[in-house]
Amino acid sequence: MAESTSGLRILLHQHQQDRVPTPISCHAERDRVLEIFRSAILKSGPPADFALETVQEAIKPQRQTVLVQDENQSLENALRTLLQEFVSSAVQSGEEIMQFGQSIDDEESTQGQIPRLLDIVLYLCEKGHVEGGMIFQLLEDLTEMSTMRDCKEVFGYIESKQDILGKQELFGRGKLVMLRTCNQLLRRLSKANDVVFCGRILMFLAHFFPLSERSAVNIKGVFNTSNETKYEKDAPKGVSIDFNFYKTFWSLQEHFCNPASSTVAPIKWHKFSANLTVVLDTFDAQPLTDDDGNANNLDEEDAAAFSIKYLTSSKLMGLELKDPSFRRHVLVQCLILFDYLKAPGKNDKDGPSESMKEEIRSCEERVKKLLELIPPKGKGFLRNIERILEREKNWVWWKRDGCPPFEKPPTEIKPGQVKKRRRILMGNKELHQLWMWADKNPNALDDPNRIKTPSIMEYWKPLAEDMDPKAGIEAEYHHKNNRVYCWKGLRFSARQDLEGFSRFNDFGIEGVIPPDLLPLEMRSKYQSKPAERSKRAKKEEAKDTTPPQEDSQFTNPAAEMDDGGIGGELEDSGVPMDADAVGASQSGAQTPEDNSKRSLAAELGQEAGQSEAEVEMDGDGETDTEAE
Repeated sequence: MAESTSGLRILLHQHQQDRVPTPISCHAERDRVLEIFRSAILKSGPPADFALETVQEAIKPQRQTVLVQDENQSLENALRTLLQEFVSSAVQSGEEIMQFGQSIDDEESTQGQIPRLLDIVLYLCEKGHVEGGMIFQLLEDLTEMSTMRDCKEVFGYIESKQDILGKQELFGRGKLVMLRTCNQLLRRLSKANDVVFCGRILMFLAHFFPLSERSAVNIKGVFNTSNETKYEKDAPKGVSIDFNFYKTFWSLQEHFCNPASSTVAPIKWHKFSANLTVVLDTFDAQPLTDDDGNANNLDEEDAAAFSIKYLTSSKLMGLELKDPSFRRHVLVQCLILFDYLKAPGKNDKDGPSESMKEEIRSCEERVKKLLELIPPKGKGFLRNIERILEREKNWVWWKRDGCPPFEKPPTEIKPGQVKKRRRILMGNKELHQLWMWADKNPNALDDPNRIKTPSIMEYWKPLAEDMDPKAGIEAEYHHKNNRVYCWKGLRFSARQDLEGFSRFNDFGIEGVIPPDLLPLEMRSKYQSKPAERSKRAKKEEAKDTTPPQEDSQFTNPAAEMDDGGIGGELEDSGVPMDADAVGASQSGAQTPEDNSKRSLAAELGQEAGQSEAEVEMDGDGETDTEAE
């Protein structure tokens, strides 16, 4: 066993000796590595076909696919030297840097040698064969060696590779180098002449760095006080303007440059408030017309790339006051200042005083009214500015909370864990319960009891119990307060008990309850008046039908009996009811014979007035017999 171990160690040692890295110290060895990469750049096809073989041939790494630290440093030095040679050759030949060489990439497109070299290095960094920060270092060197005209093309290459450069394995190694590269470009650019290029760089940084990156947040809220607006202090000769207004107007920029100083010193705030009042009064006294707005309105194509810093010469003051964009610029600055002073989350010590808040509120309303009056489309412009300032408050809160990250890690489902199904709301509580009940019971639709409807006696029983005074149920807990319960009951009564359903107009929902469910002392309350009305309606119908003379002999006694006798006694007793009701009340319950007579009279209706009269005479005869 010991011999095999020692033999293995000898083999490993020999293997390591065969893979010793070739140091790039002498000029000859460096030239060899550079020549290998020059030939690789001229190869056709994607970098994946030859990039790794090129590195293995040039460096001879200890590992097959990954370089160690010393190897990475040697390769980076060689590539930076090669990049410098390409840039020097391009400058001497007068060609653009990114177009120098025009190596053949494939059969259809051509590509310069420098972009080809960057593609090879980017592929090696993406796959982890070399250190991830190497591509960022080459891009920084390239921007430092290029003019501003060539930097635009270099930055265009960076924008095209933004998705690859933003990957986590590359972003962590090169984010600081990329931030330094972009900041150096911004320092070299002119804020007045290279506005579009500056905007491209800022947009790239906003997309490249995560939203919660604190490097560009300005958490402390430091203002750029170096951006001073210089203007004339002494009145020039031969200029017919109000120089006091000129000085008052441009002095506002001192407060806009550092808004924090206005709240710290009350004297500065009063000075700013007085100067702003003078400017607003001037804007009010000299309103702009639609012609002024159209004369100074820029075309859409020019406005996209048009940005200036206004000149402060006293000779231009009169022309600038007639410019709508100039006035909007100043008034929007006022709104930004007011929004800063009213920023949420400030302590009482840092925030403005109550008197200052009142002045801010009045000045803000006045500024907004002036913005609405400035042509063209003043109201739409003000609406957009208000929306922007409202959204800005969210960023203020986020910065004051310490810039918490917006990204949340995805929830991992453990093995065997069942993902909860999403709740489905069906509009209201009843429909949602019905939907969930059917989902838990898939055989519910096939259940034969599903279409079973309760009887009238069974359904109205809870409401009848509520109406019983002996039960002692409070009115607020009665079933009649449940609209769904009442609606269903009316549908059942319309199908099964048409007579009870007709009592709804006279007595409400309580009149629909079958009389047998009510206590004895409450039945007459919901039955007397409808019975009397039905009886009188039948009499009127019988009179209107004008029956034959021989049939009228039977109806007159009925009428006489109704006017006198037992009928009169019943009316005098204060409990009016028809003959059928009296018979039913004396016998204690309705007989099948009474029910048949009543249903027969309801079915015949107006078709046979003589039959109705006979039915009434029969009922009155029974009443007389029972009374005797």
